[in-house]
Amino acid sequence: MTINNPWLVPDWPAPANIHAVTTLRTGGVSTGCYASLNPATHVGDDLNLVAQNRKIIRESLALPAEPVWLQQVHSNIAVDAAKVEPLQQADASYSYAANVVCTVMTADCLPLLVCAEDGSCVAAIHAGWRGLLDGIITNTITAMHSDNLLVWLGPAIGPGCFEVGAEVRAAFIKKSVVFTGAFTQQGECWLADIYHLACVELSVLGIEKIYGGNFCTVTEHERFYSYRRDKETGRMASLIWRT
Repeated sequence: MTINNPWLVPDWPAPANIHAVTTLRTGGVSTGCYASLNPATHVGDDLNLVAQNRKIIRESLALPAEPVWLQQVHSNIAVDAAKVEPLQQADASYSYAANVVCTVMTADCLPLLVCAEDGSCVAAIHAGWRGLLDGIITNTITAMHSDNLLVWLGPAIGPGCFEVGAEVRAAFIKKSVVFTGAFTQQGECWLADIYHLACVELSVLGIEKIYGGNFCTVTEHERFYSYRRDKETGRMASLIWRT
């Protein structure tokens, strides 16, 4: 099978021992609404095809180990990827160990890939609005125990497509008024900018070196899966590891 670069490589000044990528929806074997590089086992796709897709990802990227797949539950739990049990419930993983592939899957939620400027540690974060509100970014950054971090914001729902209720906006503003600027009123609802929400929290944590954040999974249908657009669909995988 010919693989035509079915992934995004972050444009960021990470050190040479840091490797990071987000897969696209192309280059795999799944069919129908899951076409074609779906690595998710929980969305209704044929598990044999999912296994083949995971093999394609592993071999195409020459991964040093099987990705650490989490059971994502929109929590604020971050775990050490080198110590997790299979399918442990968490929404972020981090690692100081070499050749441990921190991985999250998304299809509108925001994937964040994080590394230390000295290349000593990495993390992958799955951030939907619930996780953002509950502090998944803060919990992960705190667990890394590292200064001078770089963050890449991967493909997520764009600010023109993420409609939320007034209660979601109110919950963020109750947490901090600094989140106000991430919401724009549209009729009786609000449009939320998930990238802005993440950047606000990163700024509070003192992180200024932020990259990416210019995608829209809903409108870029040829490249990305989108749950909000299609409901029944696959997932992209965002992976990061150090050597």
